[in-house]
Amino acid sequence: MPSMLDAVVVGAGPNGLTAAVELARRGFSVAVFEAEDTVGGGARTEELTLPGFRHDPCAAAHPLAVNSPAFRALPLERYGLKWLHAPLPMAHPFPDGTAAVLSRSVAETAASFGPRDAGAYRRLVEPFLSRWDTLARDFMSLPLTALPRDPVTLARFGLVGLPPSTWLTRRFRDERARTLFAGLVAHVMAPLGGFATGAVGLIFALAAHARGWPVARGGSQAISDALAAYLRDLGGTVHTDYEVKRLDDLPPARAYVFDTSPTALARIAGFGDHYANYRYGPGVFKIDYALDGPVPWTAPEARTAGTVQVGADSGEIGAALRAASREGRAPDAPFLITVQPGVADPTRAPAGKHVFWAYGHVPNGWTGDLTDAIERQLERYAPGFRDRVLARATAGPPELAARNANYVGGDIATGAASGLQLLLRPKLSLFPYATPHPAVFICSSATPPGPGVHGMSGHNAAKAVWRRLRQT
Repeated sequence: MPSMLDAVVVGAGPNGLTAAVELARRGFSVAVFEAEDTVGGGARTEELTLPGFRHDPCAAAHPLAVNSPAFRALPLERYGLKWLHAPLPMAHPFPDGTAAVLSRSVAETAASFGPRDAGAYRRLVEPFLSRWDTLARDFMSLPLTALPRDPVTLARFGLVGLPPSTWLTRRFRDERARTLFAGLVAHVMAPLGGFATGAVGLIFALAAHARGWPVARGGSQAISDALAAYLRDLGGTVHTDYEVKRLDDLPPARAYVFDTSPTALARIAGFGDHYANYRYGPGVFKIDYALDGPVPWTAPEARTAGTVQVGADSGEIGAALRAASREGRAPDAPFLITVQPGVADPTRAPAGKHVFWAYGHVPNGWTGDLTDAIERQLERYAPGFRDRVLARATAGPPELAARNANYVGGDIATGAASGLQLLLRPKLSLFPYATPHPAVFICSSATPPGPGVHGMSGHNAAKAVWRRLRQT
């Protein structure tokens, strides 16, 4: 290691690794320090239940990763990353045994909503889908890290997406479309009536139509491993099992980049109460299952989908989000996001067996057990599910925070994705990656564009870092 590095990155999640890669690609000397014994952050794979069952402790399906401008510009396939697609990206079953779907095909998706809403859905997504790649880059590069390439389309998207999702769904006449869209918004754990929640749902829908909601072959760890391998080939180094408690624990460098929560950054760098107003959102209660066969969904569409949303209607979904985020209690009927990787990737479990995970929203820091409520919900849409369970691994907010320090109180978004904080995070600033110290930067999901495995927070932060390095 040189006596003075150009940049040190703290945290080897997708954003930290992406920031390191972007800097190394431009000839800067970079070292990454990770507290855990493997890289990955929110993109890991482990045998949590039984031997041979490979689970993703956090992210499993990756609509934002496969569409990420940062990842698409990197040769990650050369380092073992392979995307696998289920026949359907996502399905949303209903109690009557039918389902609405989010398909690669706009027409198939629209048809699943019924004739009264098919045209409204096509009119909503088709103008943006034809300009998707440019829109995705402009949207995920905000704020001032790059000038918009298509400001007109971005402005039109803002007019549709910045109001609450409940406004957007007024264009639908029936509950099927409203329910599926409410489930898309709930992926960021934001109340349905919040600012810019329409944009959240629309981005997830457009991502599915553009490139699907795939899984990484072998598990989400493949994303992180590919980034780390590419970084090493560029001359960067990765140090695991290295906990950083203060800046003095790190080697001398011209810049320090933190893929951590704002809370941890303030503690390590001595920033006092600089991020005292930063809010953390609801936590999740997650269960990883080893199953003796596929999930016995009543709706046929759900059996072929990589991701399945579980919530009877938009009212039930909204009530579950309000309970966890505003009322301080676990919902009686939790909205569930579930992923069944084996539909696309049979390497995740022994022959004939499956891995499966589900999570529901709970208050930040909640210490209860949501297992029974989650499995009651699953039995409503997949009778006999419990009979397929070979083993389960549960993780509430305390366990999730212990596994990943960025998940403060079990908040897997590293900060509430609601109100202005959805877009302007971690502070109200045009330079969100900067900190009180000119040589210290933050690149985690606490910065724009926010939560998800996409690397764009790291990509955007790296731009601010290399501008600083060139100036000095």
